[in-house]
Amino acid sequence: MTQEADSSFRDKLATLDEKGKRKWVYAKRPSGRFYRSRTLVSVFFFAIFLSLPFIKVNGRPLFLFNIPEAKFIIFGKIFWPQDFFIFGLAMVAFIIFIVLFTAAFGRLFCGWVCPQTIFMEMVFRKIEYLIEGDAAEQRLLNAGGWTNKKIRKKLLKHSVFFLLSFIIANFFLSYIIGMDELIATIREPVSQHSGSLLGMIVFSAVFYAVYAWFREQACTVVCPYGRLQSVLLDKNSMAVAYNYHRGEPRGKFKKKATIEVQGDCIDCFQCVKVCPTGIDIRNGIQMECVGCTACIDACDKMMDAISKPRGLISYTSENGIANGERLKFTLRMKLYSALLIVLAGVLSLLLISRKDVDGTIVRAPGQLYQERSNDSLSNLYTIKVVNKTLKDIALTLKLMDAPGRVLSAEGKEILVRKEDQGKSSFFIVLPGDYVSKRKIPLQIGLFDGDQLITKVETNFMGPFVRF
Repeated sequence: MTQEADSSFRDKLATLDEKGKRKWVYAKRPSGRFYRSRTLVSVFFFAIFLSLPFIKVNGRPLFLFNIPEAKFIIFGKIFWPQDFFIFGLAMVAFIIFIVLFTAAFGRLFCGWVCPQTIFMEMVFRKIEYLIEGDAAEQRLLNAGGWTNKKIRKKLLKHSVFFLLSFIIANFFLSYIIGMDELIATIREPVSQHSGSLLGMIVFSAVFYAVYAWFREQACTVVCPYGRLQSVLLDKNSMAVAYNYHRGEPRGKFKKKATIEVQGDCIDCFQCVKVCPTGIDIRNGIQMECVGCTACIDACDKMMDAISKPRGLISYTSENGIANGERLKFTLRMKLYSALLIVLAGVLSLLLISRKDVDGTIVRAPGQLYQERSNDSLSNLYTIKVVNKTLKDIALTLKLMDAPGRVLSAEGKEILVRKEDQGKSSFFIVLPGDYVSKRKIPLQIGLFDGDQLITKVETNFMGPFVRF
């Protein structure tokens, strides 16, 4: 039966029965060259994940995504809400990258480097195999009564699962609040870090629920990427797929058969038994497939056992199966690549030209110009300054391109703490004979002592006629 013969499998999820109840997936322990390679990749991923929170650049974490304080640090450089347009452009570039990558390589990311897949298959699933045994043993254990042996195994497994979830949650939290704050939360009294402690508990509970119970449904139900692939993939996209031309018609292996009357698939169901999402890859490309390659290893092992060539299930494309075509770099992929290069260039330029000290000046709302003695006019302004450096700065304001002066409403310099924001009010006073039109553009210099830090533009509002 070819993949086109029966498409009823697309009408329901593989993990649901006829009544809509969940079918627990007992995935057989995989083994093979791809599984070994994925294990090495996961070790590399874990090394990065566990080490990055401890790395600092100029006293800052290498990465920090402090959403509550709207403070983000990437490669040691701090970003504030004023830099969100850079994040917006970065998100656009990231989405285009996803489209391009998926169009070419399908769900390669999901199977090899997605944190959900790596933690589930390379940590929690392996621990489950170690404690409860392979799929068949797990099935028997769950079907049996609550004996002392079952209670011990379940208690041990879930205790280890929660402990690992707690550790993972702490490291994820360190990417939000920083490792220093996390260590302080652990060491210091609870009353001083109640918010961080609450986050730690919530993160731990979520991770435990995902890996102990929700599992593959995080990929098949929650994650939108599987649904997006239906519009992102085409017949030239790479995917884990079954070669139905070679495999069909299926039939049981007959060792002494002299005439080949069937395909290479011997209907052993090994590809189904190892699938962590419970699908039959022989039905064709499916939303639930995360490209984990477990079915490739299982099928290759069976092909070796019956002296058939490997590759009945492999990385290929739809055209590769139907017409024997190789993976192509299509016009659509070329256009995506060009757009991605342009966006990456613009993003790099913005990052390079980004200022460490920046300010925004706005006129006081509802205020008109004020007439002063000595034939002069003034406007009232508010300035907000962001200091992204590691030192406190005492700023003074000076007019750069017009006669006049700046008078601070507070009568002092604007002190902006390191990695913080400052705010102050001030007047700009201009000679009356200089104000010859309604709106005059001005440049205000922000000085640290005698050093010009940056320039900020604003407008001076005067009367409709010359004063």
